Amino acid sequence: MKHWLLALAAVVLVLGLVGCYVTPVRPPMGLIFSDYRAPLSADNQGVEYDTTLHGQAKVETYLGYVAVGDSSLKTAMEDGGIQNLSFADYEYFNILGIYQRFIIHAYGN
Repeated sequence: MKHWLLALAAVVLVLGLVGCYVTPVRPPMGLIFSDYRAPLSADNQGVEYDTTLHGQAKVETYLGYVAVGDSSLKTAMEDGGIQNLSFADYEYFNILGIYQRFIIHAYGN
């Protein structure tokens, strides 16, 4: 019976770790500090768009245990009053895993 429980625990652990690697956005993590911004898609690379409106949506994590917020594109578009999305990017901030912030930025008109 112990072997089955250990096998089940190993499967759950592996599946949990795999889930972290198949997310749509997987920013590189600095162990001590991270602060960067990157495109969410390649649509805005070198192309000028009408970006008269800007909205954002964020999720904050405390001590690596509690995460609160909504970082969906829909929320970012509603925040900026955007009807037509031109492109989106994100920013990530982390201090020792104690405090993390993930923000989606939406641009459009």
